[in-house]
Parts: sequence; structure tokens; C-alpha cells
Amino acid sequence: MSDAQRRVYNDIVSGPRGSVRGPFDALLRSPELADRLQKVGAYVRFESSLPARLAELAILVTARHWGAQYEWYAHRRLAEQAGLAPAIADAIAEGRRPAALPEDEAAVVDFCRELHETKHVSDAAWNAALGRFGERGVIDLIGTCGYYTVVSMVLNATRHPMPEGVAPPLRPLS
Repeated sequence: MSDAQRRVYNDIVSGPRGSVRGPFDALLRSPELADRLQKVGAYVRFESSLPARLAELAILVTARHWGAQYEWYAHRRLAEQAGLAPAIADAIAEGRRPAALPEDEAAVVDFCRELHETKHVSDAAWNAALGRFGERGVIDLIGTCGYYTVVSMVLNATRHPMPEGVAPPLRPLS
């Protein structure tokens, strides 16, 4: 590693992630970008105004949109540990809007799906998210989708492998 790569590597390891894995294996090839992205990711993942359950739900919606196998694998467990019902993750994995969502989860799913699929959000989705999470929460939700879009793109483009013995969890959507 170069001095710049080593510095970013050490910053990541000493931060809340505790190790370098996933997209950072590839991102370290551009240490300046890796450094900036890891700081955004640390905020989105560990300091966001959104509760962890809802942030993880947004991450799953983003991973499903991008077909990001490793991202889904890494965050499904975290989402369930944060309190997301497995049936909700199952529906998202299948490309379906989960039925009978609590209002806060519905606001996240609808907002994130619209943003990814249409590149916009309807007034209804915006107002539902704004009413639930406030202005900061809506911007944190957009930031979560954006950051994990970059992560998904890096993982997909670099063909980041699944851990040995782990099958890809997402099936292609028709």
C-alpha cells in the first residue's frame, strides 16, 4: 500500500467499521475517494438522524434496486438485528412492496423505491417522509440512498465476491 492508502486503511480500521471489507477493498485504489466516501458512509450508517432499522431498510431497498448481492448479504442481517421483520426483507428481495408495513417503514420503502425507479419522488412520498422524519431525516434518507448506490456500483462493477460458501441471496427480477 502507498502511504495514502495506508492512512485511509488505518482510519477505516480505527473507526466504527473496525475493518476494511466490501467496497473498500476496491476503493482503496483511489485513496482520496475512499477517504471521502468512508466519511460519508460513517455518517450515514452510524450518525444519521434515522433510526438504524429505517436506515438499514433504505439500504436494502437500494441494494435490491442495484442487484448488489454482497451489499444485501452484509445488510440484511444488520437490518434484522435493528428490528426489521424478516418478511419485509423477503418481500424486498423478491422485488415486491411489503404488505402491512408500519407507517415509518412504508414512508422509507415508498420514498426510496420512487427515488430509485423514477429518479424523483411524488408529493405523497415526500410529504410522508417529511412528516415522519423532518427535513434532516429526508435529507439523511436521500444521502443513504445515494451513498449505498455508490457502494452498490463499486461492488457490482468490481465483481466483489460473496464470502466463501455463501450463495448470492438475490434472484434476478424479471
